[in-house]
Amino acid sequence: MGRKIVGMISSYRGLNQADWLWQQTPNPCGVWDNIQMLSQAPEPDFLLMYQYSFPKSSAQLPWWQRLRQKKTSKPDVASQLRGVPKERIIYLLREPPLEKVVQNHKANYEAAKNYCGYISGPDDFAPTPDYMPAIWYHANSFRELNEMIPPEKIHACSWITSGIDRTPEHRRRLAFLKSLRESGSEFDLYGRRLPDWAQAKGTLKNKWHGMAPYYYNLAIENYAGNDWYVSEKLWDALLAWCLPIYYGGSAADKLLPPGSFLRLPSLDEQGIAYIKEVTSTPDAWYEAKDAIAQARQIILHKLNLLNWLSDFVAKFD
Repeated sequence: MGRKIVGMISSYRGLNQADWLWQQTPNPCGVWDNIQMLSQAPEPDFLLMYQYSFPKSSAQLPWWQRLRQKKTSKPDVASQLRGVPKERIIYLLREPPLEKVVQNHKANYEAAKNYCGYISGPDDFAPTPDYMPAIWYHANSFRELNEMIPPEKIHACSWITSGIDRTPEHRRRLAFLKSLRESGSEFDLYGRRLPDWAQAKGTLKNKWHGMAPYYYNLAIENYAGNDWYVSEKLWDALLAWCLPIYYGGSAADKLLPPGSFLRLPSLDEQGIAYIKEVTSTPDAWYEAKDAIAQARQIILHKLNLLNWLSDFVAKFD
């Protein structure tokens, strides 16, 4: 039947590179089995709408935005679909259903029904609730990640996060960070827009450098309120051969082998005591090494977004 081309559009800023996802396959130019990922292809066989925000109607906008909209042309969604038929257009929403954005998510799902044959997201009100296929943010090649032995571990624990405080969930995470820092826990912190009291080491161009040398990584989700949401925080830590100390929903338990990550019980004094106990020795990492190896293969080969797209396309053969 021949290899099918998958294009992509997204509302994420800056996500318009021609080689999007190419680092997630061992093959050149975005090839994975029966598909080739060419995000900017002018006439793809399939189209992925990845965290795409549909234009709001005038009735949904505040009055000052309605005035502004009259001065600009309304975006034409159909013109962005590159002639791909509805049944071959995939809508994947990947952001968590925080209370602040739930109505926007629901509006996007409704709008997607006009254009897309498959619509999914990590929440119960999605047309097809499902886990997010895995993407990761290491610069390493797929072959390197697939074949590597554990890198040398020389530090106990790291945390890569940000100082964003837009939602109650963000502010709760920052409050836990402050309590953890004040407790004297030993960990290296990296990230952007962090306050001075956080004692961060700065931003990272490559997350690998803030994970690979560490036995443990704090992987704390912005949202832990359902059975679907799990993000790259977990994939990135495991691919760097860290043992994640994970705070999130139950999705991870269904996707990864037992023992491949540790559950942070809570974002309070009990959680701080747990982190201190675990990170005081590398023993837990050594006990989990085989499970981490299994989890890495699951992420690379099964949960991989490219593999998910390949399976979706195969249904049309």
